Amino acid sequence: MTGPDLLPPPGTLDDALDQVRTVADAVLFEGYVLYPYRASSAKNQMRWQFGVLVPPACTAQGGEYAEQRTDILLEPRTADRLHAELRFLHVRRRTVERLDLDGTYTEVPELELPDRVLVPWDEGHEERIRLHAPLAELTGEQAHTRTVTFDLPPAVEHEPVRDAEGLILGRLVRRRARLTGEVRPGIEQLPGPYRVSRLTVTVHNTTDAPAGDRTTALPHSMIGAHLLLAVQGGRFLSMTDPPEWARPAVAELRNDRTWPVLAGPADREDLVLSSPIILEDHPVLADESPGPLYDATEIDEILSLRTAALTEREKREARGTDDRAAEVIDLVDSMPEAVRERLHGAIRGLREVTGEEQPAAGEPVAGLTLPEGTGHPWWDPQQDPEAADAPTTIPIDGEAVGQGSRVLLTPGARRTDAQDTFLRGCRATVEAVVADLDGELHLAVVLDDDPGTDIRRQQGRFLYFKPDEVAPLKELREEEP
Repeated sequence: MTGPDLLPPPGTLDDALDQVRTVADAVLFEGYVLYPYRASSAKNQMRWQFGVLVPPACTAQGGEYAEQRTDILLEPRTADRLHAELRFLHVRRRTVERLDLDGTYTEVPELELPDRVLVPWDEGHEERIRLHAPLAELTGEQAHTRTVTFDLPPAVEHEPVRDAEGLILGRLVRRRARLTGEVRPGIEQLPGPYRVSRLTVTVHNTTDAPAGDRTTALPHSMIGAHLLLAVQGGRFLSMTDPPEWARPAVAELRNDRTWPVLAGPADREDLVLSSPIILEDHPVLADESPGPLYDATEIDEILSLRTAALTEREKREARGTDDRAAEVIDLVDSMPEAVRERLHGAIRGLREVTGEEQPAAGEPVAGLTLPEGTGHPWWDPQQDPEAADAPTTIPIDGEAVGQGSRVLLTPGARRTDAQDTFLRGCRATVEAVVADLDGELHLAVVLDDDPGTDIRRQQGRFLYFKPDEVAPLKELREEEP
């Protein structure tokens, strides 16, 4: 694709986008190849878990969708252009062929080499679709003219496989299926005293492919699809921590199968990463991470130790599975002990040193013991002398909510724990009102329909919600004797 509207943004903005891309890579390649990094591993039979946009005809199969939508509030200020970049992986189906004595090639299940074992595999090739458009042309009837369409035609590539002496032993055949799509931006200025607009960017898979199962749909799909957005001179408003005046407008935004967060350095508000994985504003990679291990649900230290324990045969299979898997094996094999030790853990913040005398060895530390028979959690703010005093009840919607109150859980966008989405609408009983070391109040609750409630009460294993994340169940109180 060519043309001035698809050129990358110039100067410092492009540099900042490069920094955001390093974080976005963790989204793009999440689950790309899982430990033990071999194609034969059961875990690698179900890949591409996030941000999969399939052809429209395939949406009835497997619960996937053909489009995603990003909504975010924008204060244009002095900005006059939107820079957007869609990134995704495009599957390339790889097969392995052996060179026969008569000069022909025969497809085989594996081709064994001294350093690796080549096997069939679905590789992911990164694609980027860029948009560079004046904001004035994204409003009203003009918006449709800025839609970017793209067509990635089918293709077949051959790569010779050679031995140490350079003799050809076979070849890898990569087949790419057709993939078409569009990126459709639009801006609507919202009514009110504030000069704020709603930016909407939708991504559609428009591939004309026959209906089929997930395996059939993947070669025609966008995988790990996410957006980078930038408005130099403008300001995006956080979805999770917007200004008070913008909260009603934020509540009306619609984000389908993606979630936008402020990106780049903490002092920038002109960059957004909209990804299928929920992140916090200004996400960063851990300094201790030695490189991509493609499994963010695991711990780098555990993955590295397990990978180092693979047999030589298993490592050869991993190297033959994918170039990225080979890089993981090489990374772990060459990892210095000092780097490995850094993976054991890190302290991100320390409390101010007060000069108070430390307890002697063997002396109990306040707040870290479990008082017998009290049912308090392992750290109990009410038993910690440094914790702020907490009231016995909190007023919520005109009701005094405290121990024994029945509530409805209503966690909102501010909480980014994905598990909380499953608790929304559940009924719970308040066990205590507690205050943390910063003086903020929380409600400790147990779920009413949790069969392990008695054990959780005994152990003090509660769920904690802020007052604005619950609603009193008045009708239950009236019905109960």
